[in-house]
Amino acid sequence: MSEGEYRTGREGEFTFRGHTLDELQEMDIDEVAELLPARQRRTIERGLSTEQQKLLEEAREAGEEETANDPIRTHLRNMPILPEFVDKTFAVYTGQSFERVRVEPEMLGHYLGEFQLTRTSVEHGQAGIGATRSSKFVPLK
Repeated sequence: MSEGEYRTGREGEFTFRGHTLDELQEMDIDEVAELLPARQRRTIERGLSTEQQKLLEEAREAGEEETANDPIRTHLRNMPILPEFVDKTFAVYTGQSFERVRVEPEMLGHYLGEFQLTRTSVEHGQAGIGATRSSKFVPLK
């Protein structure tokens, strides 16, 4: 970790590049963008898409309503995680289903899609009869 990028302070309080979570949540989105890594900063500086702006508004409204049980469903895996998203649950689409992601403070500066994989590891079983040329020599006992 460089420059205290993600770490907890001496009192156990979370800081992100020298700012506490409360300070980050009070900041404007442009001020937060300056603290993010280059790729996420560029996404915000170029302007969020209408879908991304809608997701941001949904997250802000969900914070006011205090309905943490209902996750915010989204297909936007390329949405940077902002301070408004902390302590909220998102249902991120993996290509097959929506999987829950609970946003923690340590996730700031990453993308939503990073925390829900789209591919699973392949576990091959044993080859069946007729699967290969050599399987005709396998005894059936």
